[in-house]
Amino acid sequence: MTAAKSCGILYVVATPIGNLDDFSARASRVLNEVDLIAAEDTRHSGQLLRAIGCTTPMISLHEHNEGRRVEELVSHLQDGKDVALISDAGTPLISDPGFALVRALIEKDIRVIPVPGACAVISALCVSALPTDRFMFEGFLPAKSGKRRDHLMQLRREPRTMVFYEAPHRIGDSLEELRQVFGDERNAVVCRELTKVHETIYRGTLKQLCELAATDANMSRGEIVIVLAGCECSEDVASTLQAEQVLEVLLQELPASQAAKLAAKLCKVDRAQMYELAVKSKAGR
Repeated sequence: MTAAKSCGILYVVATPIGNLDDFSARASRVLNEVDLIAAEDTRHSGQLLRAIGCTTPMISLHEHNEGRRVEELVSHLQDGKDVALISDAGTPLISDPGFALVRALIEKDIRVIPVPGACAVISALCVSALPTDRFMFEGFLPAKSGKRRDHLMQLRREPRTMVFYEAPHRIGDSLEELRQVFGDERNAVVCRELTKVHETIYRGTLKQLCELAATDANMSRGEIVIVLAGCECSEDVASTLQAEQVLEVLLQELPASQAAKLAAKLCKVDRAQMYELAVKSKAGR
């Protein structure tokens, strides 16, 4: 009796974020040797594969079809076929599809192997000149202003360096909201078109970057990563930031005066300051 064929392997393969010279020999070899490539956009990835002379068949796997593709790819792997997962650029699963697939494979004891390479998060962080010993990746900020501000308010006390992706047409608005939430003097870096011909890195305070966004049209073009310095705040400032977070929650249910009174009492901060913030917050909604 013939022994059952063992399962194949899923290779999570990083691809260049712009410069094709960043494509590793190992990544190229894996893509040529696997039986199937699951690509976020087969048309986009087709250009990359042609550049490296790869003729491996492709199948699409993106945010709109990942749920139904998982079962199909699991079947291929259980039949002993090796599969490579790639995104449009950079490392799969980092604000790109693939999480549902990887989780399903691990639950079925199917081997998953990383083939590391370019990642916009790490590339931006390592040239930011901001602390890199501890950082957090927040992905894309919410598209709507209200939700974006609420999300940023939750990060007011975050001491780690923060990394965000942002769409080019929202960079001006997002920088302005970052300035309003974190203050004029918080340091940040905007990295545009990393590793590409028009790579540009803007460094400065949030106030300076907002001014640049208003005058430099190039800042709103291409792929963008924002790196933001973490909070270096005293105990008093930390208490105020905590009170502001509490206040934002209370304002969803209470008038400004009551919300300010409760926030001040709970966090032991100045009531007048809380009321002023509450009125501004209500006006901005």
